[in-house]
Amino acid sequence: MNSILQKIQTTIFLLFGFALVFSQQKMKLPKDAVFYMEINGKQLDKKINWEKFNPFLQKVTKKGKEKPSWTDYSKTGIKYDATQYHYASFNDSVKTYTAHFILDNKEKFQEFINSTKKKGLEISKKNNYSYINLDDDVFVAWNGNRAVLKMISYTKPYKYDDYSDAIDSIAIVADSAVAVVDSAAAVAVDSAYVDEPEKPFDYKEEIKYLKDDIKDLKEDIKGHNAEIARMQKDIKYLEKHHEYPKEKKDSTDKEYSDEPQAEAVPPPIIDEDMAETEENFDYKKEMDSLNIEKFKIVKKLAEADFGNYFNSNLELEVSKDILAFRDADSDVFVYTDYGRIVNEGVYGKMMKTYEFGQVFNKMYNSNSSYNLYFDKEKVRLVSSYQHKDPEVQKNFSAIYKGKKNKNLMSLINDKSIGYYSINVDGSKYFDLMYSLLKNSGEAEYQKEMELMMETMKIVLDEEAIAKIAPGNGIFVLNELKTKTVEYTDYDYDDNYNEKEVKKTKEVAMPNFTIAFATENEGYWNRIFNVLTTNKKTAKNFIKKGDFYSFKDDKKDSYVDQLFFTVKNGVVYVTTSTDNLLPKNQSDISKNWAKDSAKYPASGRFDIERLLIGLEKEFKSPSERKTLDFVKKNVGEMYFKSEAKGDRIETEIDYSIKNSSENSLMYFFDLFDEVYKNNESEKKAPIL
Repeated sequence: MNSILQKIQTTIFLLFGFALVFSQQKMKLPKDAVFYMEINGKQLDKKINWEKFNPFLQKVTKKGKEKPSWTDYSKTGIKYDATQYHYASFNDSVKTYTAHFILDNKEKFQEFINSTKKKGLEISKKNNYSYINLDDDVFVAWNGNRAVLKMISYTKPYKYDDYSDAIDSIAIVADSAVAVVDSAAAVAVDSAYVDEPEKPFDYKEEIKYLKDDIKDLKEDIKGHNAEIARMQKDIKYLEKHHEYPKEKKDSTDKEYSDEPQAEAVPPPIIDEDMAETEENFDYKKEMDSLNIEKFKIVKKLAEADFGNYFNSNLELEVSKDILAFRDADSDVFVYTDYGRIVNEGVYGKMMKTYEFGQVFNKMYNSNSSYNLYFDKEKVRLVSSYQHKDPEVQKNFSAIYKGKKNKNLMSLINDKSIGYYSINVDGSKYFDLMYSLLKNSGEAEYQKEMELMMETMKIVLDEEAIAKIAPGNGIFVLNELKTKTVEYTDYDYDDNYNEKEVKKTKEVAMPNFTIAFATENEGYWNRIFNVLTTNKKTAKNFIKKGDFYSFKDDKKDSYVDQLFFTVKNGVVYVTTSTDNLLPKNQSDISKNWAKDSAKYPASGRFDIERLLIGLEKEFKSPSERKTLDFVKKNVGEMYFKSEAKGDRIETEIDYSIKNSSENSLMYFFDLFDEVYKNNESEKKAPIL
């Protein structure tokens, strides 16, 4: 009996062990991944019109006059109605972009690879996959039902000397990429980068370098003077003979006179030229050697990643944090670790060299997720912003819970180009600032930081400051008018003397209104009164009735006049007093007005009207042609933003205007038309 129980127990442990092993065989998303994307092929494949898409791809990928090697990109062996996974990562020396595909026809895929690879490159076969490098930094590997594309770039990490311990550690661990490959190969591959011992500073040698630089600069000046003299001779000869002088056989110089010139003898090749040629050859040889060594490293890295993936169960394991805001119904989902992109890149290393650089690092320590939808009549992008510090995120969300102000809503109308409206709690900005400063300084300065924060709280009357501008505001762009302005250009006479020339041009002048709520009207009226009485500002700032007016004397200004006023708890800044008169609102503008009061941030822009106002900025025929096409097809943009739980969610809608099947093909139709216009301009005119 005991024997049977032991066998059962052993079997259970073995099964549990196998299950544990297999559960660990998933390919995990790299820890240093800063970008992750899922493409919902099941939905996108239904929205792509391959009959349109294939001819376009053939034109774009066509090489010279060669016949396209592929005619149907929907039959490359890739299963386009399956989900694709993309991610990017970087460290001190390696940047990698990876894409995972599911295959439905291995033979078709290999045929596609053969049609795109360079001539002479052979496919390498491993135990459970095949791979090839399409370029020096692009690799693709596949087996029966999976394919992986990798783009890898390698650079020797820069060593920051005499900085913080965190940065000095980069110099100690010379290259994180080497840790991925086997140590024996790494030593051989990286031997080209072995640093020589640093020499003591030699001021005499430094003086020699500076003198050489001065010599090079003088030679450069001589070269420019000689070139100018040659061009001046060309101008004089062209003015007299209306053509360039004929160059005589074996001549190396041309003299511009009416008399025939003696043929010049070609100068002998001097040793300096030969030395320079040899130097260039040695330099090229050295660079080729370094590129080869770099390719070896990149290849080793690609093989290591391919091996890890194809030895797994071919499923990508992604953490729940990354997928927290993914919508399974979206066409594309994207996650970005903005904090790591900024803080672990060059900017982050630079900030660590400053005593209070951690304040900025903490500010950027966030991530964002995006769900993209290609609907029939519009494109929708829904983003979710989240700070990694819960306290900071809490204060961000608190800002997005401001009071409504109906007085600002009346400025919205459907005849305007667009508007941007905010309803936030201005007093909460102080809490956000304090949370960013808290625990963000170096340990030795933490007490000083806390003292500074307490002093700010004592000195600043947060409630009084918030009453000046509580956080409700709106910007309305009514129209763009045309204005003629003067500007200074420069011309040159026959002797290349610079001459200042006054010219005019037509520019777009905005007609707009900026308005924001206030609980302290007297404060703003006192500011405007001071401007009208101050000796320096009174010349341009005057009071006329209920309005204060500012007029700029400069003729090249884009705005002629600004008007200021305060009434009914609102401060107005506008280019025309007519903008403040009551206007009838249509049903659609009433809905926009409701949203402007409902959401912490919202807005819309009619891009067609914006382009019409900018017509004068487009001068050349090709620019005008492109503008006319874009105006006919460009849509309208609308967005709204609000706090939802532990994130800030923003939705941006772009309404399409033409007769495309859906918003995905709308963008394709635009690109296709622009491509055709560009190609037609490249063709030489028929005489």
